[in-house]
Amino acid sequence: RAPSCGWGGVRRRCQRLLYWVPVLFISSILCWSYYAYVTQLCLRECLVCLVAYHIFFMLFVWSYWKTIFTLPMNPSKEFHLSYSDKESLEREPRGESQQEVLRRAAKDLPIYTRTMSGAIRYCDRCHLVKPDRCHHCSVCDKCILKMDHHCPWVNNCVGFSNYKFFLLFLAYSLLYCLFIAATDLQYFIKFWTNGLPDTQAKFHIMFLFFAAAMFSVSLSSLFGYHCWLVSKNKSTLEVFRAPIFRHRTDKNGFSLGFSKNLRQVFGDEKKYWLLPVFSSLGDGCSFPTCLVNQDPEQASTPGGLNSTSKNESLLFPAKPLRDSQSHLLTDTQSWSDISAKAEKGKIGMSNPALTMENET
Repeated sequence: RAPSCGWGGVRRRCQRLLYWVPVLFISSILCWSYYAYVTQLCLRECLVCLVAYHIFFMLFVWSYWKTIFTLPMNPSKEFHLSYSDKESLEREPRGESQQEVLRRAAKDLPIYTRTMSGAIRYCDRCHLVKPDRCHHCSVCDKCILKMDHHCPWVNNCVGFSNYKFFLLFLAYSLLYCLFIAATDLQYFIKFWTNGLPDTQAKFHIMFLFFAAAMFSVSLSSLFGYHCWLVSKNKSTLEVFRAPIFRHRTDKNGFSLGFSKNLRQVFGDEKKYWLLPVFSSLGDGCSFPTCLVNQDPEQASTPGGLNSTSKNESLLFPAKPLRDSQSHLLTDTQSWSDISAKAEKGKIGMSNPALTMENET
C-alpha cells in the first residue's frame, strides 16, 4: 500500500503545480506588458499617461492578488453533523430513521433551498447540511459558501469571500487593456504605415496592441455577464440550475431589487466599492429572499406569490441575516420566534422534504 499511497501523493502535488500554470501565464503576460509599455512605449508618451498606467496597473495587480489568495469560506460548525448524528446516518437504513437525523440537525438552521427531489441538501463528503447557495467544489474538495465557479485563471474558487475581488479584477483588467490599446493605437497605425523607426520597440508596440485588444474583447463579455449576475443577485451555478425552495423553484428567489443586490456584493459604504477590500454584506451562510420580503424596487412579484396562503407564509418565514450584519431587511422578528410559529403550524403534518439526498 505504501508505494501506491506515495504515488498518489506525488500525483496530487503535480496536479497542484499544474493548477498554477494559468496564473503563471497571466502573470508573465502582465510582466511583459509592463516592460513593453513603460520602457518601450512610454518613453514616447507624456508623464500623465505613465501615471494613469501605474494606477490601473496597481489596482489590477491588487485585485488579482486578493482573488487568488483569499481563502474560500466554508460552512460554520453549526452546519456540520455531530459525531453521533454521523454514526446514526451511517448505521440506519435510508428511510424515516435518516429523516429524523436530518430533521434534528437542520431544524434550527436557516436553510430554505432543497434538492431537485425536495430533500435536504446534504454533502456526504464534508458531512454537513449545506447552507443556501453553498456547493461542493470537486477541485478544492470542499463546500464553498455562495459558490459561483472554480476559476482556473486564479486557481481558486470564486465565492462569498472573494466574489467582489473577482469582479474588481475583471473591471480593472478590462480598463488596463483598454487604456493600453487606446494609447498604443496611434503607434500601431504608424507601424503599418512605416512611420516608426525599425527598432526592437516597434515589435513590442505591435504585439502589445494585439494582446490588449484581444483581452479587451474577452474581458468585456465576461465582465458584462457578471455585472448582470450581480444585478439579479445570482451566481453562475444558479443560472444553470435555479434554486429550489421549500414550495417551488424560483430563479429570482434571492433577488431583492437592483440597489440591494448591488449592496449584497459591495456593501453599504460606497468608499470601499472600488477597492479590493472585503465589504460584502452577511455571513455567507444565510441570505434574505424576496419570496416573503418583497422589495418595492421590483416591478412585479414572482409568479404564484399572490396566491400564497397565510399558512404557507408561516411555513416559509422571512429569513434575516445575522442580526449584527443585516442591513437589508426591516423585519426584526428573531429566527427562533419565527421557527416556533412555523413548528406550531406544522403539528401533525409530515414533511417529506426532509428526506436525505447526497450531493457533491
